[in-house]
Amino acid sequence: METSAQIAIVTGAGSGIGRRAALALVEASFHVVLAGRRAEALEETGRMAASAGEGAGRTLAVPTDVTDPTGVDHLFQTAVETFGRVDLVFNNAGTFAGAGAIDAIAYDTWLNSIGVNLNGAFLVAQAAFRTMKAQAPQGGRIINNGSISAHVPRPNAIAYTAAKHAITGMTKSLAIEGRPFSIACGQIDIGNAATDMTVEMGKGMLQADGRLLPEATFDAAHVAQTIVHMARLPLNANIPFVTVMATTMPYLGRG
Repeated sequence: METSAQIAIVTGAGSGIGRRAALALVEASFHVVLAGRRAEALEETGRMAASAGEGAGRTLAVPTDVTDPTGVDHLFQTAVETFGRVDLVFNNAGTFAGAGAIDAIAYDTWLNSIGVNLNGAFLVAQAAFRTMKAQAPQGGRIINNGSISAHVPRPNAIAYTAAKHAITGMTKSLAIEGRPFSIACGQIDIGNAATDMTVEMGKGMLQADGRLLPEATFDAAHVAQTIVHMARLPLNANIPFVTVMATTMPYLGRG
């Protein structure tokens, strides 16, 4: 089924920021391919989009493990076979698993975090690039989900921090390599958006000086709106990096 509407793929669309972004893109008239490991969660996102009225029929759930190259290829093939092309990818899937002091973290834990947060993001970006380069008209936009941790670490989060710092380098490389093919790449770095994964922040987070302090959060709807703004830009304009955060979170003063 080909369509004149823009086509987006959102990974990690079954919860949190991915779900909020997917719903906002549907509201902005995109057709959205929902990717994630849990089929039930993706279907729930689809139902939420349909219940909004004009979102009916605008989503397609494709259960995907982003660490599996074959699965990622299947995701993009399904999107193209169904809608004809891919205009936007929100490269969002990730995990906070793997917290621990560097001298205590198990190697398997490190590998799992790097596998999802970096290798998975690379596989999705690579498939997006190949698809956008090959399609006609050529081009598209990739938005990587970085993090505040792409700039400054939290204590006891070396695997997550290393992966997110690497995402920044990947974003820069994609932005350069995409220029001849009208492929724009940018990154959104999110700090303390209120989701199911950040509820503990209000109770207390370990700070660099060893104290446990509550941290402010903000409505994740503002993240989704920022992603829609980036997505709507013409391909001759790009936002390479944008940070959206709770105003009083200890980011600029970390340490």
